[in-house]
Amino acid sequence: MKNIVVLVSGGGTNLQALIDAENRGEIVGGKITCVISSKPDAYAIRRAEYSGIPHIVIAREDYPDVHGFSKAVLDALDKERADLVVYAGFMTIVDETLCQAYPNKMINVHPSLIPSFCGKGFYGLHVHEAALEKGVKVTGATVHFVTEECDGGPIILQEAVPVLNGDTPEILQRRVMENAEWKILPKAVSLFCQDKIRVEDGIAIVTGE
Repeated sequence: MKNIVVLVSGGGTNLQALIDAENRGEIVGGKITCVISSKPDAYAIRRAEYSGIPHIVIAREDYPDVHGFSKAVLDALDKERADLVVYAGFMTIVDETLCQAYPNKMINVHPSLIPSFCGKGFYGLHVHEAALEKGVKVTGATVHFVTEECDGGPIILQEAVPVLNGDTPEILQRRVMENAEWKILPKAVSLFCQDKIRVEDGIAIVTGE
């Protein structure tokens, strides 16, 4: 059984999707053992409490620089014996030490079909605003491994979502979450825990979906 540690900063809707999937028996071979929040007032902490999941607050504001904060997170991951680290709305910058310590063992869900609308500055509603401004007809979500390049790690799963006439960034954000993010993130976690993902030459190869 793999230990899954989830990193959060905000409301925790993707964390809730993971918790619900685990409760339904959809995460095979893994268990959420800890939630780490970079903000003491994140509602995601409440979600962990309600589900009886241990949680830790490592507040970014308590550290003078990104290196000190990153070391504190890394120490916590090591203490928790994390097999998989999931970014679930984790909006706090860390340095390269985490990626180097957990290569191909950290995953993130991004609210677009990478390589579109990704990288520096593309987060939250900004992603959906950009999609609407461009006039794309299809968007979606991507689960990928975390590397030192922002949103640049090997792609594990993607799910497409239509863009409809009259969409606002908020409406589109909700559709992407409900129809893509909340589906493919738990699925990717389960595949990882079953050792059904491998990386070859920078490409994630998924087997046995």
